[in-house]
Amino acid sequence: MQPDGRLQVPYDKATVRSAPTVETGTEQPLGTDQLAQLYRHYQLGEQAGQPPQRMPGAPEVVRSEERLRVGTESEPAGAARLSKRVVTENVQTSVPVEHDEVSVVHEPISEADRGAARAGIGEEQREMELRAEHPVVAKEQVPVERVRLSKDEVVEEQPVNAQVRRELVDADVPERARRNR
Repeated sequence: MQPDGRLQVPYDKATVRSAPTVETGTEQPLGTDQLAQLYRHYQLGEQAGQPPQRMPGAPEVVRSEERLRVGTESEPAGAARLSKRVVTENVQTSVPVEHDEVSVVHEPISEADRGAARAGIGEEQREMELRAEHPVVAKEQVPVERVRLSKDEVVEEQPVNAQVRRELVDADVPERARRNR
């Protein structure tokens, strides 16, 4: 019985409608033949304590067996990771550098240039600016390659071993009643 007062049975409408008819409106209990028909129709086992009933017509049993249904289920199988780490390495290279070198040049003044040169005795100082380059190191960060993970789905056959049960039906027929087929 359901909480809302309905009766629920584990059979569909067609099975219930095709059940053997039972006389309604009587207080009489069902006979053994009627009970056997109902038990057979609803595929219920025989009532405990009662011997099997002999039914009119050809006797029959239903043979059953298990069938194997094989499928797949996905489950986690680990993780793949990309990790970056920093290493330091020495790099050697060379760069051309320039510098000024000074040399002292003594040049006699000729008779023709004497008028243009000024003569004077005394202390004097002159300067010349000198240049020299030195290596300068600057670092910059530049992207050089993209590294990523990709995955491919691979399908392979994998054997499945399982046990299934099935019923065998044996007939115990006396030799005299046996047909030779």
